[in-house]
Amino acid sequence: MPGIGLILNPKSRRHAGDPTAEARFARYLGRDGIVRTVRSVDELRHIAQDFRERDIDVLAIGGGDGTTHVTLGPFLEVYRDRAIPKLALLRGGTMNTVANSVGVPHGTPDQLLRRLLQIYRRGGDRIAGAGEIAEVTGIAEATAIAFEERHLLRVTASDEPRAHYGFLFGTGVTYGFLAEYYRHANPTPRAAVEVLLRCAASALVGGGTIRRMAEPFRGSATLEGGPPWPEHDYLALAAGTIAHIGLGFKPFYRYRERPNAFHALGVRASPGAFVRELGRVRRGRPMRPTAAYDAVTSRLVVHGATKPIRYMIDGDLHDASSDLVVSAGPLVRILV
Repeated sequence: MPGIGLILNPKSRRHAGDPTAEARFARYLGRDGIVRTVRSVDELRHIAQDFRERDIDVLAIGGGDGTTHVTLGPFLEVYRDRAIPKLALLRGGTMNTVANSVGVPHGTPDQLLRRLLQIYRRGGDRIAGAGEIAEVTGIAEATAIAFEERHLLRVTASDEPRAHYGFLFGTGVTYGFLAEYYRHANPTPRAAVEVLLRCAASALVGGGTIRRMAEPFRGSATLEGGPPWPEHDYLALAAGTIAHIGLGFKPFYRYRERPNAFHALGVRASPGAFVRELGRVRRGRPMRPTAAYDAVTSRLVVHGATKPIRYMIDGDLHDASSDLVVSAGPLVRILV
């Protein structure tokens, strides 16, 4: 069998300050795979070429959402005319929203890698439909691993040389919330809840915190197969190919509605009015028509009235000096 290639981000939350992680994962893998610690995007391109030549059939990512996002671009460039390997998300990051949304079991990176290896060593062709479950070594052990298919979002800007890939995109408050969260001395899921509660409380009284976090995105959007969204001060323009955006909220509940497409939202409610929509968003229900535009599309062009456009992809913050094109990208398979 070609084996498992593991990308390790030494700066991710689970691995920072753990100098033994690479050697430990290599010991688990033995002859069934290789570990590569990555410190730059240029390194990722060389590793992707190496993994392609080795014909690995599982790409394991030892990091969180940000590591996955950064890894995908170079791998898609290198693989070009063929699908990238199946993804195994090992929950090593501060944010593991993608893993949560698609149904990756909870556990430490060590537990998840051992679970993957237990099945792989019984026969790599068994990475297919869901199997029986038994409790072993602190995490559910499956006799076969199922996978979930998702399209990636492809985000391009004329002033950026390469496309970005991920599962979540957003401007406005999605960017502002994360910027506030990353200012926290210890950015953890608990810290994210604290930031959300401060944001909601501030929104109800029109406080300074919400004015900082929810600076509106002034712009418009054109959509494939639907009417344009007019210029407005949007609380956010956002899109996703997974249901969740974090903390249990499911704004992109229509992500499966059409093949080769994604769920897009233009939130035009005020911060205070949006707080009153959060119950609906958490339950995966549509916001009121007065609160947001809502569409399933394969292409969204984001026109900024001012530049730069500040946006996030899978928790990573970016800015662009030109309009953005968000389109349905390649299909990937995520092991669950």
